[in-house]
Amino acid sequence: MAEILVVDDEPLQREILRTILTDEGHTVYEASSAEEAVPIISEKSPHIVLTDLKMGGMSGVDLIDKTNSLSLEAPPSFIIMTAFGTISSAVEAIKKGAFDYLTKPLDKDSLLLKINQAIERSELLRENLRLRNTLYQRFRIEGVVGESGAMEEVLRMVKKVAPTNATVLILGESGTGKELIARSLHFSSPRKSRPFTPINCASIPENLLESELFGYEPGAFTGATSRKKGLIETTDGGTLFLDEIGDMPAQLQAKILRVLQDGEVRRLGGKESFRVDLRVVAATHQDLEKLIEEGRFREDLYYRLRVVTIKVPPLRERREDIPVLANHFLRKYSAEFGKRIEGIRKKAMDLLTSYHWPGNIRQLEAVIERAVIMADGKEIGPEEIKDELPMKKQRGSLEIEIPDGGIVFEELEKDLMVKAMEKANNVAKRAAELLGMSYKTFWYRWEKFGLGKKSEK
Repeated sequence: MAEILVVDDEPLQREILRTILTDEGHTVYEASSAEEAVPIISEKSPHIVLTDLKMGGMSGVDLIDKTNSLSLEAPPSFIIMTAFGTISSAVEAIKKGAFDYLTKPLDKDSLLLKINQAIERSELLRENLRLRNTLYQRFRIEGVVGESGAMEEVLRMVKKVAPTNATVLILGESGTGKELIARSLHFSSPRKSRPFTPINCASIPENLLESELFGYEPGAFTGATSRKKGLIETTDGGTLFLDEIGDMPAQLQAKILRVLQDGEVRRLGGKESFRVDLRVVAATHQDLEKLIEEGRFREDLYYRLRVVTIKVPPLRERREDIPVLANHFLRKYSAEFGKRIEGIRKKAMDLLTSYHWPGNIRQLEAVIERAVIMADGKEIGPEEIKDELPMKKQRGSLEIEIPDGGIVFEELEKDLMVKAMEKANNVAKRAAELLGMSYKTFWYRWEKFGLGKKSEK
């Protein structure tokens, strides 16, 4: 059943409508004018507003305009009641956002049919709103899991860039969470109520990618019998996420550059361009500058994409986040599989933090998911994860011994860093390379372990 506001300056008409609608089980509010209706809409947020078109003071169309200016989280569906001679005004109301109209004198069956249709629409809109709010809670900046200094820097960048329309290039290895960062940018921006459209440039065949992005007109190619809107067009007002942009064919690179520069798009086979308003976020695990040197990526597109660059560190460079991420996935899959697993035992966590994670966060999530499935007790132990973590006996040119019972990672890391500095003749940059760390991360860890200050090396 729905909450319905009846707006009419004739008391008898309101009484008739109240009787019909309450008999159907609906909750009915009344207003004798559009001015009286505005605070009721603002306070009660009814599902439907059934309003007369012509009233003293504000009209039904004026009421729609006023309601639109309220920026309600869940605006009502309007049904306009009008005399036969003013149907053109009712059509104008529909252009303003009204759901439908009814002509006077009202027919009960037609009234209830329109009401039921409006209820279905209202429920769909509110469900859509709930889903969007769920997505927002999941992908807003505060929902990104990570406590390391490296991730704090990433999130600081996201907070700065999200409110703007700047094009963003996200760099990072596969599995580091580049799409999650892209979604956080979108759901923390003014565009969050509009579409977020991800497309993987590497997973769609070249001959299909162009039509997917730009759409096509009838006759554009064999089999194109009707018009199809492309993803760029359907994302109007939102964010287009071009994942693995380094794999985009050269022909499409030129077209995407035009969209970025001119804000215009043309369907395949179309003769006219039309404007679109969207933000483009791109991501890749490849070295785009190297691709430019090889003639495989446009330099002008590269500079247009990297207005802001966000580098997502690999998991091996943010080991402080491994326990946080592991427990996050533990809670997620425990709830999904209906299991009561309370935590991860220390030896199991030591195995997780000592592993090099070539598949990054995606691999860690898969390991925890399997561990939750296999676990019989209230905690995950080494036996649930050790088979999923093939330990390497060698890292670069530094020998690493892995005892059967696992290791305490911080002691191993500290020892490795000292050995790496010795092997690199105290050249920190070279030592960082030997360990697969960034220079910044190396010094952060070096100072944390009390091995010396940056000025000492």
